[in-house]
Parts: sequence; C-alpha cells; structure tokens
Amino acid sequence: MAKDSTILLNKDLIEMLKKVKNSPHETYNEVIKKLVFLYMNVKKRDQYDKFLHEIQKPKMKEVWDNKEDEIWEN
Repeated sequence: MAKDSTILLNKDLIEMLKKVKNSPHETYNEVIKKLVFLYMNVKKRDQYDKFLHEIQKPKMKEVWDNKEDEIWEN
C-alpha cells in the first residue's frame, strides 16, 4: 500500500505555495509540512501566552485596582 495520496488544490493556493518554497526543488509536500509545523508552534505559543495572561490577571487587578491610583487619576 502506497503512503502517498492525491489532493485537490485550487490554482491560487498552488501559486501561494510556490512563493513559500525555499528552492525550486522543494516539493509541495515539504512546503505543506513546514507550514503545518510553523502553525502548530504558533498555536502552542498562543496557548502559552493565554495561560500566562490568565495567571497574571489577579495580580494585575491588585496592582491596577487600588485607591491610590484612583486618587491620582482624579
């Protein structure tokens, strides 16, 4: 059983993939694999950033919501 398959891509997507290639010899399979890898890493980083933001919320509220700042603003 072969490991390869055929997928249907729009011509505009093929043109975009051509622009992403590092060399003319790079296959679309390699390009797509690289893009998926990048997407997965960005997605992980975004989740980590959201996690850090949630952890910091109580301290941020404590620091920003205080009487001294309210008096100073007015």
